[in-house]
Amino acid sequence: MRRTVRTALRRAREDVQVVCDKDPAVTNPLEVLLYPHVHALWLYRAAHSLYIRDHRVAARAISMMGRFISGGIDIHPGARIGRRLFIDHGCGVVIGETVCIGDDVMLYHLVTLGSVGWWHDATREPGARRHPTLGDGVVVGTGACVLGPVEIGPDSMIGAKAVVMASLPVKSRVRPGQIVNRTAENGGQPHPVPTATPLPLRVANQHSSE
Repeated sequence: MRRTVRTALRRAREDVQVVCDKDPAVTNPLEVLLYPHVHALWLYRAAHSLYIRDHRVAARAISMMGRFISGGIDIHPGARIGRRLFIDHGCGVVIGETVCIGDDVMLYHLVTLGSVGWWHDATREPGARRHPTLGDGVVVGTGACVLGPVEIGPDSMIGAKAVVMASLPVKSRVRPGQIVNRTAENGGQPHPVPTATPLPLRVANQHSSE
């Protein structure tokens, strides 16, 4: 029990320190206790502990509490999250059940780490992943979506409002508004992705990087 408490306190100190290191707006570590993502993250850990012991209803109840307190950060208790996650301006972030996040990852507001749709998930094997895996040091910009059981290599950067539905190698760079989709079987050309947004969007090959 004591070891568990010491581990939790050490992780909490890391959570505070990473915000102090990455957010120049912080002038006092006590300010970080008012950051919404910190409360969502701490409640997620309590919920995840219950989830892996198959106390699913209690885990979801705590998850809903975290969403309410944080102003809309929705972390499924089944997700696996590494150390020092920072969700800047935490609002409207969605992290799905089978998401895996490495250490030192940074998400901006309105990021979605989700699935590609129930019509695809219904055909997967029971227990198969439906959501992304983010390697260590990945940064995902405001409003970006990473969808499906894809793997984003460590130290990659995904620009604001980008849509990524294909795995990316280490240190990939996805430009703001760019769409990265699975490579088509015919000719190796990327699939176009339908979108309703008026923003000019570019289609990139799944191995593109800068």
